[in-house]
Formats: sequence, structure tokens, C-alpha cells
Amino acid sequence: MRAVTWHSPRSVEVAEVPDPVPVEPTDAVVRVTSTAICGSDLHLYDVFGPFMHRGDILGHEAMGVVEAVGAAVRRVAVGDRVIVPFVIACGACRMCARGLTTQCETTQNTEYGTGAMLYGYTELYGRVPGGQAEYLRVRLADANATVVGRDLPDERYLFLTDVLPTAWQAMRYANVSPGDTLAVLGLGPIGQMVVRIAGHENVRVIAVDPVAERRLMAERYGATTLDLDDAVLERIRELTQGRGADAVVDAVGLEAHGSPGAALAQNTVGALPSAVAKPLMTKAGVDRLAALHLAIEAVVRGGTVSVVGVYAGNLDPMPMMTIFDKQLTMRFGQANVQQWLPDLMPLAEAESDPLGLEDFATHRLPLARAPEMYEQFKQKTAGCIKVVLKP
Repeated sequence: MRAVTWHSPRSVEVAEVPDPVPVEPTDAVVRVTSTAICGSDLHLYDVFGPFMHRGDILGHEAMGVVEAVGAAVRRVAVGDRVIVPFVIACGACRMCARGLTTQCETTQNTEYGTGAMLYGYTELYGRVPGGQAEYLRVRLADANATVVGRDLPDERYLFLTDVLPTAWQAMRYANVSPGDTLAVLGLGPIGQMVVRIAGHENVRVIAVDPVAERRLMAERYGATTLDLDDAVLERIRELTQGRGADAVVDAVGLEAHGSPGAALAQNTVGALPSAVAKPLMTKAGVDRLAALHLAIEAVVRGGTVSVVGVYAGNLDPMPMMTIFDKQLTMRFGQANVQQWLPDLMPLAEAESDPLGLEDFATHRLPLARAPEMYEQFKQKTAGCIKVVLKP
């Protein structure tokens, strides 16, 4: 089969690789009908090279049709149309029972002390072959492949694998109510979906991004948008009677603009041999913290900062006095996709498409064009906000 594979920093290729087959009796194999490029994929494209291996199959947003199942699979069958959450969880352990599927005790990566296995990610999260491919082996299929209807287009369901649950969790963690003001930092796919959910829930949005096309998309869904410049904090305060937003969602993460020192450190470490770079990244890594620091400054006293942008540093300097003095609540984490699907499925299937799922993708292309789209998405050119690939 053809699959999008990692070869070196800033280099991915569509290559011929062996077709997957059920290995465990709990496995299924899905013929992928739609997959997508996520902002988190760009971290692998750039920053996390030391934890990648040549030929690793990328992608963690995929859906398709079940082609084969193992002997122990009961909830899905050959021919079912399914979505595959990016989180691999057992559905039965203590963490899964609490709704924390990203912390699944069955698939935790104990070697690195990290959470549940993820599709198409680094060895830190299991190095599981991903879904930017013609076929995908689904682990623990009964807990992780969700059957969906046949009448609606793929894009009504595809974003349930990551984007929509991640944005939904960001909103739940932000703990805002109708009439509150939410600031959203970063208008990539997750930030855009946060804007749409907030509008659906009658929450006022102030959204910040340096890219004009991204601001225009957010404005279509009711957001007041601001460019990322030196006056952005002052403008947020002006729009909130000087107090700051009731909550802030950081949908940017470790590659924020405005952190040249950390960017230099990331690029330097990423260029080192893996044996040298790995301990540096896990023990002494730093992130570009401009977005997180802005969130802390821009939120009202007593407010909440909800962080869904990925951070990976263990030596990040944090403004602890400000956090303590402002009495802030801060919540972080990967999306517990399986926990949120029952809430989200009715929205995805609603006739009115209230979150605009069918018009969310800005680029729809064959799988073969993945390499050029990775670079375009990285550079934020040609209005590239969300890429859907068709194997």
C-alpha cells in the first residue's frame, strides 16, 4: 500500500509499504477513505526528529471501511464504516473508566513515562503506524473503532477523530458560560473549531492569529479577531473592560511565534544525533512560550487557561508569581476523544451542520500530494488551514 512516511526533518514521502494485517485477535484493518494533516504532525515534521525513525507512517486522523477483524472483535464487523480516534485506549482500565483515555493504563508508554499510545506519532507514544495511508491496523478495535452512518460525507465524521474532540475538551476545560468572553490564541484547525463551538454555545470570542486568512475564517463564525502584534494584550484588555478574558484557550503550543531563543534551542537540538538529542529533549527541553505567557497575562483574575497546544519541555520558565497572584486555574492535556464522542456525534450528524464541518477543510487532495501539503501547511501559505487527503 501507499503511505506517508517520515524520512528526515522537513522531509516526508509517499512510499510503498507492506499492507497491515490483524496481528492480535483484538485488531481490525480499515481501508482508509479520508485522512488529514494535523498541526501536531508538523511537530514531527520539524521538532521531534530525534524520536522519529526513517519510514515511520504518519497521521492520526483517519476513517474508512473495515476490511478485516481479529477473532476477538465483537463491536465492529467487516463492511462497517468507522472513525478511528487518535488515542489508543482499552476502554476498561481505571483511567478509561474515569474518561481519561489518553492516560489508559493498558497502552501507557512506561519506557518513557508517557500516556496512551497514539497513531502516527513518535516513539514517545508507541511509534504506532498512522492513518495517512491506504490501510490502517486498528488496535483494540472494539474500544477504538466507532461505527458511523453511511448517508453523510466523510467530513461530517473525520474531524471526530481529533480536531472536534480536542476543541470540545478545550471548551470544557475553559469552563465558560453563555455571555462569557473567551480568548483563543492560534487559529489553526483546533483554534478554528474552538471558535465554532464557542459561537454555538453563545460565548463571545476574541481570536488572535498573525495570518489574515485564518482570521477571516474565524470572523465568519462570529469571532472578533486580532493580529499578533505588540499591542495584542492591550487590545484584549480594551475589549474586556480592562479585566481580561474570562478564559483563554492556548491552541498554539511549543512552536509559538515570538520566542526566538527557544526556537534556536529547538532547532539546534533537533539537528543533533538522536543519541545526544533524546536526553536533552526529555530532560532539558524548552518550548516557545510566547502564547502561554500571553494567555496568562490576558485572562481575568480568577480565570482559566485551557491549554490544548502541545508542549514538551521540562525546563520551561513559568511566571509562577503571576499565576499565583491572579489565582488562575490551568488545565492541560491531550483530548480524551472516546469520552467526548457521545456528546459530539449529534452535532456532527445534525442536518444544519452547526459547526460547519463540511466546509472546514481548505484543501482536499490525493494522498500522493501529502509532501507538498506538509510544507504548505507549515508555511501557512495559500490559505492552508486544514488538509484532507484521499488515499
